Amino acid sequence: MKSDEIRKKFLAFFESKGHKVLPSSSLVPDDPTLLLTAAGMVQFKPVFLGEKKVDYTRAVTVQKCLRTTDIENVGKTARHLTFFEMLGNFSFGDYFKKEAIRWGWEFVTEQLQLPVENLYVTVYQDDDEAFAIWRDEMGLAEDRIFRMGDEDNFWSAGPTGPCGPCSEIMYDLGPDCGCADGCCSVGCDCDRYLEIWNLVFMESNRDDEGNLHPLPKKNIDTGAGLERIARVLQNTQTNFETDTLKAIVDKVAMLTGTPYGASPQKDISIKVIVDHSRALTFMVNDGVLPSNEGRGYVLRRLLRRAILHARLLGLETPFIEQVVDTVVETMKNAYPELADNAAFIRRIAGHEEVRFMETLKQGLNMLEQAIELAQQEKRDTLSGDFVFRLYDTFGFPLELTVEIAEEHDISVDKETFVGLMKEQRERARASWAGEKESVDREVYEEVKEEFGKTEFLGYEVDEAQAVIKAIIKLNVVATEASEGDEVEIVLDRTPFYAEKGGQVGDKGIIKSETGEVTIGDAREPVEGVVVHVGKVTRGTISIDQAIRLEVALERRLSIKRNHTATHLLQWALRLVLGEHVKQAGSLVEPDRLRFDLTHFSAISREQLRKVEELVNAKIFENHPVRAFVTSYDFARESGATALFDEKYGDFVRLLEVGNFSRELCGGTHVGNTSEIGLFKITSEGSVGANTRRIEAVTNGAALRYLYKEENELYEVASILKTDTDKVADKVTMLVKTIRDQAQQLGSVKKSSVGEQISEIISRAKLFKETKVIVEKVEATDMDNLRIYADLVREKAGSSVMLLASAVDGKVLLLAAATPDKVKSGFSAGNLIKKVAPLVGGGGGGRPDLAQAGGKDPEGIEKALAEGLKEIEGMLSK
Repeated sequence: MKSDEIRKKFLAFFESKGHKVLPSSSLVPDDPTLLLTAAGMVQFKPVFLGEKKVDYTRAVTVQKCLRTTDIENVGKTARHLTFFEMLGNFSFGDYFKKEAIRWGWEFVTEQLQLPVENLYVTVYQDDDEAFAIWRDEMGLAEDRIFRMGDEDNFWSAGPTGPCGPCSEIMYDLGPDCGCADGCCSVGCDCDRYLEIWNLVFMESNRDDEGNLHPLPKKNIDTGAGLERIARVLQNTQTNFETDTLKAIVDKVAMLTGTPYGASPQKDISIKVIVDHSRALTFMVNDGVLPSNEGRGYVLRRLLRRAILHARLLGLETPFIEQVVDTVVETMKNAYPELADNAAFIRRIAGHEEVRFMETLKQGLNMLEQAIELAQQEKRDTLSGDFVFRLYDTFGFPLELTVEIAEEHDISVDKETFVGLMKEQRERARASWAGEKESVDREVYEEVKEEFGKTEFLGYEVDEAQAVIKAIIKLNVVATEASEGDEVEIVLDRTPFYAEKGGQVGDKGIIKSETGEVTIGDAREPVEGVVVHVGKVTRGTISIDQAIRLEVALERRLSIKRNHTATHLLQWALRLVLGEHVKQAGSLVEPDRLRFDLTHFSAISREQLRKVEELVNAKIFENHPVRAFVTSYDFARESGATALFDEKYGDFVRLLEVGNFSRELCGGTHVGNTSEIGLFKITSEGSVGANTRRIEAVTNGAALRYLYKEENELYEVASILKTDTDKVADKVTMLVKTIRDQAQQLGSVKKSSVGEQISEIISRAKLFKETKVIVEKVEATDMDNLRIYADLVREKAGSSVMLLASAVDGKVLLLAAATPDKVKSGFSAGNLIKKVAPLVGGGGGGRPDLAQAGGKDPEGIEKALAEGLKEIEGMLSK
């Protein structure tokens, strides 16, 4: 049975049991406590906790999941994957253990027709109820039901949140997949007994201190691994021979020239590349970009591991884009958005691959230098600190560093490395632990349940009549508020736009017969409920009171101009830079707009100028701006642009500008491009890997910006005593003059130094036919001190030296040696390490040249004296 058929059977089976079929959520969860979506229940967490109301009590999904907790096992076992699909059925206070167990058994034995004699189940050690259902109602013999402890049969999606005991359905793959002694049983870590379905009886909520509290209702959360079920039904040795992975395996084997199945060790690398390529394809598709933190770091790590394993197979040229193509081709029937975003995924993955290959060269050079230094210093171990930096900075896995080091008879301090890795994981967990919201979401859910959604009027009007439905003070619903109170007001209808989609919320005034409220913001804390945040500035207000709302009109108009301008900007950027450009974030305020985009390098001044010209041309051409509601499918089919991380319903608002721009957008906009007036980019820069940021202004703000630039130009021209059109020539001339003078000054300094060299050499001590120079000199900086060293080596011949200088209350130290002394074993780096602490500093370098800084000039004489002893000791050896 193919994977497509398994998905369809699962969804159809539970739909027939009254479950609502829902799509997979993004791998990027809407939950600050989670890094990635690791289970099917993640999108339903607010429902389990009673924080969110939905119009169904049963649901079924096929969920994209990603876990890296067992990343080191990928490729080494038959079952471990980072990316996988989870089949899941859910009950929110509806059915519980009996139905979950019965339907799970029915699907496995009747729909999938798995032989009962190969099936076993586990239950939580104290769950007598589940044990009895399996034995008495499903007819399983007691020797096929195993009780397990917390580690195996108590499940949660994270350190806090919904959790509960679980029952697993296991499939016996036979003794050939088991332990060598043949004595394994259910619960063994070998591959014989494969967990294919986990039925979680979600009944508790674990708080930050680890305490369990009953959930408002008892729920069901199940998860069955699609790849594992496919492995059983397709009778393959591992997950990697199933139909969703085999084509990718074949592609990697072809690209690396490594036959799959010929070598167990090489098979591990093939499997790692296959799994990680599939994972990174889905991550980029869901809007994750490579970075050095959070989920972006997970993506970067997966890609780098894939590249390093390709190197182990002898492949050192870019390959990832070809593997991505195979992933897309294999998975596009189930996830058609992969085909839509294929070009973008290739660009992101391919660009990151090329960048890492350059970084890899640097890492290899660093490792080679570290090995060479260890050999010179007669050390047989690389420090764990260095190996961790190599891993953290360049993505070098420990095993690769160990392998290269062992080729030179050098070991690695693994204990320190493991400790640093543990510290890093703890820091990562802490950064993603999330913070509790300052406002309790529950109060807004209650308001929504009581009064329903707020009707939004802001597309048509800026003023309206409405009725106060709720007043919230200090997170508590109140019946009235008085002058000076800070309040949140919920109305039955409003023209105020609530902050979302990058557009800031409206400001304005609410007036009643008895009072007035100045509104400083409008937000939407739960879907459909607009909260007006403000302060009562006169009198009192109360619930059920009729009021009049007035949006701050000039501010609203400026926001409209800037929002429509962002649409024109994205259109122009895709035209100038390429179709790979996608919106990665935006901010629309009355004074400016900010637009983040996916791009791989700095945008040139010429490209920015071309973008500006295109946007302004469309403004001057007077194009109509139209908005209408249509189905999501129609909007996408018509070529409308949608955001990666935005959640859309069945119907969406489509914004058209002329006949050239179509985007899904819920913001407020001008009616015609001419209302924007003028567009001017004020800045462009990087805000992260593969992400650029453009800031711009429109209309009056653009004019004011140009006036400011013009005034500065006039001021500079006045200082230079020239015309504005000759400023660049005058500055160029001045810069050249300054450089020439600096060069002349440098020559004078070098000449002055040269005069002192003969005196320094004349004072050199002769030790074992080597000139030893230990001197305090007058240098202005470290470059100047290096000139001393170069000239001394050039004129003195075979020599070693230690030079010191005091500059602005600080110490400069430099040690150097001629090549013949280095060849005989002298190390300037070791010398510097010995004497630098005597001046309150530290440093290092190569055997021929090393330097250090310090903060204690009074220690110079002692450092030079100790340095002379150290030099004589080195030369004696």
